Amino acid sequence: LVFAPYAGEEVFRRESTMVSDLLQDRFDAEGRVLHLLNHAETADTHLWATPENLRSAVDALAATMDREQDVLVVYMTSHGARNHQLAAAHPPLQVDPMTPELLRHMLDDAGIRHRVIAISACYSGGWLDALTTPSTLIMTAADATHTSYGCGMQSELTFFGRAVFDEQLRSTYSFTEAFNKAVPIIAQREVEAGKADGFSNPQMRVGADIDPVLKALAQRLVTEATTPAPMQRPAGKGLVA
Repeated sequence: LVFAPYAGEEVFRRESTMVSDLLQDRFDAEGRVLHLLNHAETADTHLWATPENLRSAVDALAATMDREQDVLVVYMTSHGARNHQLAAAHPPLQVDPMTPELLRHMLDDAGIRHRVIAISACYSGGWLDALTTPSTLIMTAADATHTSYGCGMQSELTFFGRAVFDEQLRSTYSFTEAFNKAVPIIAQREVEAGKADGFSNPQMRVGADIDPVLKALAQRLVTEATTPAPMQRPAGKGLVA
């Protein structure tokens, strides 16, 4: 489930499209990714990224997935505020911002157990406490008091999205390995870019119950990628997004 609610900058369209394609192509999620996007050029082709549509998307995925076995990936990319709201805009529509509490309620109400959540936004570390469960892995592009980088008009991708998803997750199926390898790369790039307000300090929390599930998923994907003959996907422990 990929959510890009800010229509004003092309970087969020590019990043959300990249993540959507990556999850389908590399993580066995083809046909099971919902991409909610606000952009003038996609108003007729993509579901609009509003809180109401996000709830409907979560409910729709919950109705089709195995909520006890499958893994739901949620990727959100936008500007983030100091009050930890995720900015939303789709002129001339007025779109309400997203909050971590609202996302938590949506996932809890839908009964989805295993969750991988990535928030690419400034101050996104403020989402950690509200979203933490034993069955959740959370990655954020910054801690609660710092900006992230790469969401300007000239940016191809955010530094977080580029390093974790577009680079590291193309060579591993482990979200934790991708994050850990990406953090020093992000730090170096921020120095080189002249980021003056301090290291973004990306954050990750891994619940005790989600860790073995993700390790099993990664092992299955490695096996399938290295096995010449096609293998039937086992029931359960699949990925939807």
